[in-house]
Amino acid sequence: MRASGTFTVADFTPAPVPSPPIETAMPVGVSTMGKTYEGEVAGRSATLFTAAFDQSTATGVYVAMESFEGTLHGRAGSFNFAHAATTRGDGGRGDEFFVIAAGSATGDLAGITGAGGIRVDADGTHRIWFDYELGR
Repeated sequence: MRASGTFTVADFTPAPVPSPPIETAMPVGVSTMGKTYEGEVAGRSATLFTAAFDQSTATGVYVAMESFEGTLHGRAGSFNFAHAATTRGDGGRGDEFFVIAAGSATGDLAGITGAGGIRVDADGTHRIWFDYELGR
């Protein structure tokens, strides 16, 4: 089953990078994020976000772990999911990875498994979808 929606970043807070940092050609950053979701995916998430990103060329890679609380198609609960992608200066994304953490769900979403994806439209709208199955 597929549930889709849009999301906005409600909070983006940089955090200290564990030391000692190793200097590379692309700096590494760590942040926490809060997101809100609307649509068939409705709710909120708390995100741990790590990226290696070059501001001058808008290229890099990120890895995120999210704890989601809300509903998929009206079924309420919570679960964890992870995603990663590379970014290119032309606004493109590649090498995407997206997975729901098996065994992490509560409530009506208990037993959820699957994957999904994220897309950012040209107008800046952030879209998310989960291709999932529910089992107990």
